[in-house]
Amino acid sequence: MIMSGKFGRYGGVFVPELLIPALEELEGAFLKYREDKKFNKELEYYLQEFAGRPTSLYFARNLSEKWGCKVYLKREDMLHTGAHKINNTLGQGLLAKYMGKERLIAETGAGQHGIATAVVGALLNIPTEVYMGSEDVERQKLNVFRMELSGARVLSVDSGSRTLKDAINQAFRDWITNVDTTHYLIGSTMGPHPYPTMVKHFQKVIGRETKEQILQKEGELPDAVIACVGGGSNSIGIFSEFIDDEEVELIGVEGGGEGIGSGRTGATLSVGTEGILHGSFSYVLQNFDGQITEAHSVSAGLDYPGVGPEHSYLKITGRAEYVAITNKEALRGFELLSKYEGIIPALESSHAVAYAEKYAKMKENRGRSIVVNLSGRGDKDMFLVAREMGEKI
Repeated sequence: MIMSGKFGRYGGVFVPELLIPALEELEGAFLKYREDKKFNKELEYYLQEFAGRPTSLYFARNLSEKWGCKVYLKREDMLHTGAHKINNTLGQGLLAKYMGKERLIAETGAGQHGIATAVVGALLNIPTEVYMGSEDVERQKLNVFRMELSGARVLSVDSGSRTLKDAINQAFRDWITNVDTTHYLIGSTMGPHPYPTMVKHFQKVIGRETKEQILQKEGELPDAVIACVGGGSNSIGIFSEFIDDEEVELIGVEGGGEGIGSGRTGATLSVGTEGILHGSFSYVLQNFDGQITEAHSVSAGLDYPGVGPEHSYLKITGRAEYVAITNKEALRGFELLSKYEGIIPALESSHAVAYAEKYAKMKENRGRSIVVNLSGRGDKDMFLVAREMGEKI
């Protein structure tokens, strides 16, 4: 019998009955192998030798001096494939191998999860197909090529808004049809149970390392941990180790798009309401009739009208604060980190950088220590950023 997978009243399993056996099988395998010594030894090997863990906690000296705070960057951008996504794809890919699955499918927005799934498919010799909205295919052409080079087949989705939401819809349809042989490797802490719990398990290595590193460097916990939130995997990964440390502020930064009130935003937790999307009960962007509305963000990875259920729980209990950063502000964050630290962040991470500047400049926060989760690097976004800034490449 499948567990409820609830975070307070959020989460759960809201899927067609045909998928219940597959979710039960997945939950059973996850509960078994997360305690298995052989599985964990193999996963640890790949995380270190293939992905490049542990990642550094870098003191951003120039920004610290400019902002008047101690600013640390958790460098998930230094991982193989360029983002935190590899932590989860290695975990789920290995789980699929132990389960005897013959095929991997995945969804992707910015392309980082797609790449991470493609390389794990190549590593473990499992055929892989990745669904991607046609709008994201166009704005992330480089990542599409990288997926194909790794042997994955990229399937463009032309329905709906042609972005991440629609790629997920199509992946679920595929899984229902091929459930016996296929593992759907969801990339974020959304979806039906056990996905939010499972993805958090594979991403909490970020939080574990961060806590050890900040205590070693500062001798105390940070005042704030800031991370971007789309579906919410990098943020829940770093938040997880600090949730019980009430003195640490947890701040999730959403893609505000053209601004709250503009009607073109991806800020689900800031302006959304409770509803069901992709198998779980959480905050979503929807109209008065309960129909899911389109999300808008300059960042493909934050262009999603839902959010992981644990984030909804952290919001409603007040343990975490969620804010929105506009496209324009995110581009400033992109420029700031590039100019002052020589580190080019992903547009997703640029939202967190942009809010970190706002946080640091608040009078009451002067001198505090801040950890920003740099969830990915910006190679994939160079052409888009150049276009937004009116530059020619």
